[in-house]
Amino acid sequence: MKAVRVGVVGVGSMGERHCRVLQSLRGAELVGIYDRCLERALEVAARYETTAFPTLQDLAAHVEAAVIATPTPTHAEIALELIERDVAVLIEKPMATSVVEAMAICEAARRRGVPVQVGHIERFNPVYIELKAILETMRPISLIFRRLSPYAVSNQDADVILDLMIHDLDLAIDLVGATPARIYPVGRPVFSDAVDYAVLTMEFPGGEVATLFASRVTEQKIRAIEITAAEAYIEADLLNKGITVYRYTIPSFTNDGQPVKYRQEGWMERIGIPMAEPLALELQHFVDCVRSGHAPTVSAMDGLRAIQLAERIRVLLYNGPAPVIRLDRIPASAGANP
Repeated sequence: MKAVRVGVVGVGSMGERHCRVLQSLRGAELVGIYDRCLERALEVAARYETTAFPTLQDLAAHVEAAVIATPTPTHAEIALELIERDVAVLIEKPMATSVVEAMAICEAARRRGVPVQVGHIERFNPVYIELKAILETMRPISLIFRRLSPYAVSNQDADVILDLMIHDLDLAIDLVGATPARIYPVGRPVFSDAVDYAVLTMEFPGGEVATLFASRVTEQKIRAIEITAAEAYIEADLLNKGITVYRYTIPSFTNDGQPVKYRQEGWMERIGIPMAEPLALELQHFVDCVRSGHAPTVSAMDGLRAIQLAERIRVLLYNGPAPVIRLDRIPASAGANP
């Protein structure tokens, strides 16, 4: 079967990772790359034995599909130009900087009939895939997401909502199967003028509650999900590739002629996770969708939903803090000591 001709737009650190995987990906041919810095483009092209095109238009004329791995503010402009040229696109997250831009991409893709996939890579993490399968027979009550990183390795083109939390906004919507009815965000800048640390609580129509922690000021990289379900408690480590399920905790009291003792028993199950690189799974899915015409698992509409939610959060965060309750102004209850 003929390989899908693929190009990469933007070859910074993330774009080069795409080149590395595409070079040996089944059913794909890395035809070329484009970057506004020609020197960088030539360097990466030589490393992966491909062509550095001088313009985006030149690249588009030679490919069927392209990965957009440029800075976030340029995503919409590049995606729209490629879509109008009938080039399928995989847009790194976030797909755009605003709902208006994301909607324009969705409309262009619908009008031209061009596949668009959004790079929410955690959907292709083998840990997440297994976690979703486990939850098929459970009723989630509470979901906790922790995505923490040091500032030095974070994306400075966007705040922590668009850089990190947006991954877990997408995962929460996907796991619950609905968008939240109410959201309660708090956050603060630390090393920049934007929000660097944020905590979000979301209430869903079915009663599920999700709490998201996103930080780019934490000197340890953490990617974790904790789920309390009616049937079990689950810990998933997306970074170190592990899932632990705790089931059927049974309290018991023993005597045995001695003082009464309390003991708690339960079953702990460690789930084996298949070894696979999420980026390779994501790109393989994209290439397969381009070839087959099937809709991507993470569609443009999925990307739009995440952007819509992120924009609501950012409006609440940047429009000023919630009113502060002054404890010294609360009247003492009757009979209390002065």
